[in-house]
Amino acid sequence: MRASRTILNSIAFISPGSKSSYSVNANEVVKSASHRRRILSGIQPTGSLHLGNFLGAVKKWVELQDSGEDAFYSIADLHAITVPQDPKVLQKGIFEMTASLLACGIDPEKCVLFQQSKVQYHTQLCWILASLTTMAKLGQQAQLREKRNIIQELSTALYLYPVLQAADILLYKATLVPVGEDQVSHLNLASFLARTFNKRFGKTFPQPQPLINDDSSRRLKSLRNPLSKMSKSDSDPLSRINLFDSPEEILLKCKKAVTDSISLVEYEPEKRPGISNLVVIHSSLTGRSVHTICQEAAGLQSGDYKIVMATEIIEVLRPMRERFNQLSNEPEYLENVLKAGALRAENQAQDTWLDVSKKTGIRWSGFTESDLATCKN
Repeated sequence: MRASRTILNSIAFISPGSKSSYSVNANEVVKSASHRRRILSGIQPTGSLHLGNFLGAVKKWVELQDSGEDAFYSIADLHAITVPQDPKVLQKGIFEMTASLLACGIDPEKCVLFQQSKVQYHTQLCWILASLTTMAKLGQQAQLREKRNIIQELSTALYLYPVLQAADILLYKATLVPVGEDQVSHLNLASFLARTFNKRFGKTFPQPQPLINDDSSRRLKSLRNPLSKMSKSDSDPLSRINLFDSPEEILLKCKKAVTDSISLVEYEPEKRPGISNLVVIHSSLTGRSVHTICQEAAGLQSGDYKIVMATEIIEVLRPMRERFNQLSNEPEYLENVLKAGALRAENQAQDTWLDVSKKTGIRWSGFTESDLATCKN
């Protein structure tokens, strides 16, 4: 049976399918190499990763960690509860998302992968930052305006969502934040809060800069409505290809993808958004240009092209699907990965919080066991 051991500030855990282990020392979180930028990004543990998530975000995370950047990636469970969640489903989702990210190539030896709620300073810094902004400013956030169209009563947490996101970023003094275009306004708020805090309490936080994926993969559209973004929250399961769908599911979704009455396979996103979306998906996953994809599909009817495309997608995703299935059967390993990540994240976050605490006059600390024993007596 695999087991984990915690020794001082170090956590050791076993890689699934092997007898080797490695340990992470909490005091070695931040390396001093001057060329490294601090990266921070996160993903909610709700729903399954789909191609849009992978190509638009997670693939970039892997590239950043592999290039030697100082990367922190969080499973943002606190953000998830801004809308109602089943606690059991949420807990299962946290482990599934951990397995998903590892299967995609996120390496806990090269980055800090952690569960957001395991680091208490996120909510503490969020409260400090909330005192530096107004409800009017929060009400201007683009995503909040979108939520008003689908949710009758918005929770206070939805207003504070971008403040918590700012706390996520500033807590680790991130200098670069991979974001989609729809998240730029949130990053602007984080920059505003950093400037406001620095002006009021003294220089503390760097100005985080956006890293926007500028290739076509960030614009993947729904398979059922090519005018809308591919989304985990879409009620139609045929609208997206999940990374770990079975070959049969991928084939069905490709066949059912909405195109048009023209059989020619071409990339004309304005005139023919359906078939163009399939070409973009195909190109993004295989690394071949949209021009090459269209040349290779010359002479094929769109229905036949969907089968060719599906066959390639199945093969490209097969290693990740097999890795995910393996990791899903290693709950102890997944738990240890999250423990190690939380330890490393807490080490950095605590340094930031102590600085913030000193400058703001807030002493936010828990009781020791000795304190509690005194109270009982």
